[in-house]
Amino acid sequence: MNPVPTPDEPTIVDDAEEVLAGGSRSPVGRYRLDLSTGEWAWSDEVYVMHGFEPGEVVPTTPLLLSHKHPDDRARVDGVLRQAAESGQPFSSVHRIVDARGEARTLAVTGQGHRDPESGGVTELFGYYIDVTESQREAAARDATASIRASAERRAVIEQAKGVLMVVYGVEEEEAFDRLREASNAANVAVREIAVTLVHLISGPGITVFPTREAIDAFLADPVVPG
Repeated sequence: MNPVPTPDEPTIVDDAEEVLAGGSRSPVGRYRLDLSTGEWAWSDEVYVMHGFEPGEVVPTTPLLLSHKHPDDRARVDGVLRQAAESGQPFSSVHRIVDARGEARTLAVTGQGHRDPESGGVTELFGYYIDVTESQREAAARDATASIRASAERRAVIEQAKGVLMVVYGVEEEEAFDRLREASNAANVAVREIAVTLVHLISGPGITVFPTREAIDAFLADPVVPG
């Protein structure tokens, strides 16, 4: 993942992908919003999630909101405004319509940075996770019990690794190790752990990224639907 330059950035989390990957695009991207200027910085992955080539457009708040699904736009705007005021960690799972007219579902997590002198919130920074394919698979699971094709199973494992990388701030190999440890503890396949984990952030009606405590609890005692 190509990161947004962030000198002295407080850590929320990091990158994605490898053990099963072989060149697939990372589902995780970084962003930063300077509240004093309104300027956004996107990593290459966030451009691609919105249907643009990296650097093709100048990201702005109006551009960002224009791509939100009409039914989700007001809620996302409210999340951003509240985060800019409080500086507290925030999250949102919402739909967008990208520059190609395709609907996608993104999970966004982040927090504010306060000026040490004034105490005011000066910027927001965090991560996007593209959970589109995982959400489609979740919908398909509700309609059928058929087994996902090999490529689809691999995709959901990559999504689950991306979630753990964001939550714990670890590299892709350690994220996969955590999935494997949970798999061994529960005596179920890694892909089933991944499917259930991703469902926590992309299932029907989900609008808030789960807390770290919720992820901790799941990995410690995975409950996988039969």
